[in-house]
Amino acid sequence: MRLADSIAALSAAGAVRASVSYDQLRALDGSLYWLETRPDAGGVATLTRWRGDKGTRDISPEGFDVTNDVHAYGGGSFAVADGTLWCVGAGGLYRSRRHGDELELVSPVSVGDLTVGDGELLAVRETERGDELVTVPLTGSPRLRTLIANRGFLSAPRPGPGLLAWSAWGERDMPWDACELWVASYSSHGHLDSPVKVAGGRGESAVEPRWGPNGALYFVSDRGGWWNLFRWDGHEVEAVAPIAGECAAEPWELGYASYDFLDDGRIVVAVQEGPRHRLVVIDPRGSVRPVDLPYTSIKPYLAAQGTTVGLIGSSPTAAPQVALVHLADDNPRVEVLAKSEHAELFGARVSTPTELRVQAAGAREVLALVYPPTGSTADWRAPVIVRAHPGPTASCLLRLDWQAQFFTSRGFAVVDVDYLGSTGYGRTFRESLYGRWGLDDVDDCTAVAAHLLAAGQAIPGRIFIRGASAGGYTALHAVTQNGPFAAATAVSAIVDPDRWAETVPRFQRAHALRLRGGAGRVQATAVQRPVLFIHGTADEVAMVEDVQVLADQLAARHVPHQLLLLPDVGHYVATSAEAATALEAELAHYRAVMTAAANDSHRC
Repeated sequence: MRLADSIAALSAAGAVRASVSYDQLRALDGSLYWLETRPDAGGVATLTRWRGDKGTRDISPEGFDVTNDVHAYGGGSFAVADGTLWCVGAGGLYRSRRHGDELELVSPVSVGDLTVGDGELLAVRETERGDELVTVPLTGSPRLRTLIANRGFLSAPRPGPGLLAWSAWGERDMPWDACELWVASYSSHGHLDSPVKVAGGRGESAVEPRWGPNGALYFVSDRGGWWNLFRWDGHEVEAVAPIAGECAAEPWELGYASYDFLDDGRIVVAVQEGPRHRLVVIDPRGSVRPVDLPYTSIKPYLAAQGTTVGLIGSSPTAAPQVALVHLADDNPRVEVLAKSEHAELFGARVSTPTELRVQAAGAREVLALVYPPTGSTADWRAPVIVRAHPGPTASCLLRLDWQAQFFTSRGFAVVDVDYLGSTGYGRTFRESLYGRWGLDDVDDCTAVAAHLLAAGQAIPGRIFIRGASAGGYTALHAVTQNGPFAAATAVSAIVDPDRWAETVPRFQRAHALRLRGGAGRVQATAVQRPVLFIHGTADEVAMVEDVQVLADQLAARHVPHQLLLLPDVGHYVATSAEAATALEAELAHYRAVMTAAANDSHRC
């Protein structure tokens, strides 16, 4: 990206339009496929195909949203077998005999984690009674058949030579807490016989099974404290290459692929270490070699073909790209297949973050990414927006964030905090927030704000905290204290962990039960600072009624607040108009607080 000499404020509409998302990259039938979500196209996930010299083209019908709602967050929404496209959208499972043809409804059920098996399409179906692994014949009558039924959760049906592997976890667990890996005999149109548990269970998360070219079953387990790659030869499990980093993403969605196999026997793996990702190659002897790439953030969708691997990468100066990395020799070459480009943003100057490490309560170290005001010098001093990420198992990501740039181009500093509970720091760090939610996460965000104040970079009375979903809960509790934050913005916020445990979709119920027990419900009587609530009326993860009740209670106490309701919007704001409205409202909120404080000081 070319950096201009002059600095212009980035418009909200421009920031949102630039936030194109690429997901679910897969190598199928000699081509690469991925989903492309464009905010200015209504947030619809469009399926795109790349065929080498023939370039890229959209192959799903215009306006058709390729997505599913299995486990609330979906994933694995398409597969391709012998030229036939299978995909999930509103109404159920569809197929198209030739790319570009009209989609035919095969079954009215929503399924996810679509995988091609032995003459069958395998998928995960969620019901009120639990999960099922189901199959649909690739030819003939599309009759749905159930292979396994489980009161808990299932994922990753992966067919091997006469075998099927899959992951399973219980109703009272999240897949990153306790996830089992199973294998059974499998044949087309038959049943599963003699199931064997290979790994996982209490205190171990075994995820992302894949059959290697040598017939061994590979998977990622955190039995050593980090998600690392292991191999099962049918008798014993052995570590492939110990790495002090996460070789898998926290499995919120189905269909992740954090590693894949090159045809020369090497394995390519995306590794997360704090906010950074790197790509490594593991040779057959187990030695690990890093790959020099221009990306610091890599999504968990690797797609190998021969000695190349497709990936979705980004950096602080490059928005997400779909790229093909050629790994035939010691000089990797990157070929960009798709990237987001907008004329309004060409030449825009961006703020690049620095890593800040701060000592927080309990002598733990907390990492934050600090985006200074655009064009500032090293001794900058500015209003600061501290952002608590969602999850709370998510993490800060070292990549270009146009919504952060929206604020830095207006003189704010933006600070993302990897508070306790974040992924990228090992299992112990991730699960230490259980029972401490609303306490330790708030302490970590407060410690970062206090450090910036002590360093003279943050301006007293002009430090704000902002969070979405679980991060919204953190932000709300942060302003129940007489701390450094002058105001909060809570987007799609959770308000009451106990009520959330009753209303949240079944996949996340165990998470709610484990997290609660810390700060409890956000009490209106405790809120000490102005709050902006932004919430979709169709949110099924964090109920809008809880926010409305809290806003009414704040009104009764005359606590400054605003409630921006987005009609028919779910837990995520996907379209340009809605997201731009939310950004403008957030900016106006901070400016109003600063103006009120300035007026008060003048009156004094």
